Amino acid sequence: MSSMKSVYGDTAKDNYSFKIKLKSGILLAWMIILTIICLLPIYILILNATRTHGEIISMTGLGKLLVPSGHLGENIKNLSTKTSEDFSLLIGYKNSLIITVFATFLTVFFSAMTAYGIQVYEFKLKEVSYTAILLVMMVPVQVTSAGFVKFMINLKLTNSFVPLIIPAVAAPAVVYFMRSYMKSSFPLDIVEAARIDGSSELRTFLTIAIPMMKPAIAVQAIFAFIANWNNFYTPNMILIDPNKGGTTNLRTLPMMLSILQASQKTADYGMIYTCIALGIIPIIIAYIALSRFIIAGVALGGVKE
Repeated sequence: MSSMKSVYGDTAKDNYSFKIKLKSGILLAWMIILTIICLLPIYILILNATRTHGEIISMTGLGKLLVPSGHLGENIKNLSTKTSEDFSLLIGYKNSLIITVFATFLTVFFSAMTAYGIQVYEFKLKEVSYTAILLVMMVPVQVTSAGFVKFMINLKLTNSFVPLIIPAVAAPAVVYFMRSYMKSSFPLDIVEAARIDGSSELRTFLTIAIPMMKPAIAVQAIFAFIANWNNFYTPNMILIDPNKGGTTNLRTLPMMLSILQASQKTADYGMIYTCIALGIIPIIIAYIALSRFIIAGVALGGVKE
């Protein structure tokens, strides 16, 4: 009888082990497929950046499409030397970096501060104010864009980076994410302990809350960086005269790219793909720099005392 139980037990264990391995194999295959789907467009972009305009137009056959060419240096040289009153790759990089870095900082810092205030403090109409923030999140940017541009014209703030940076303070979606994170991972007892020790409210936020919110801040900083770096809609409305009488070029990198794409007759697709490939480098750097905080936060949250 015991031998029969042992046989059935071993059979059940083998079946369970097989199911686990099968499930793991299916998940692994699915993850590989998703990875290929996500990386394939980037790979094709890099391949096209190594080709000339004529090669891209005349390219046929799957084998040739997946084989890189040797004109990347030539495209970068042509792109860097193509400097005019309207187009300059370095100026586009500089303008986009200025806007993106400052706007990203304002977004994550003040959103974290707002979420901290709503989560930690008790006051009247607390939930009403949070609901109002969420309602603002549902209003599309296109609905308010005309009024926003008119307001900036009245304030004489067009053709400057101020309207592209300061409004980043108001980011209701980021506030929602930050508060949701704090609800699950931020103990309020630590704030009370800091107050007992004599820590000021600002110091508590900067030295205790910010470090504990690093994973959430890193995630939203990545999203905010990408959104501001790729933003074409708002700068194209605010920078009405981006050359400021021919003295300063205020165009961002997406605006520079639109200039390359504007003329279908003289467009050089090799240069266009190279410009796009160079444009995603800061996004990759930002992700690599910030992703370690996400991994460290997940690892820290998995430790049980």
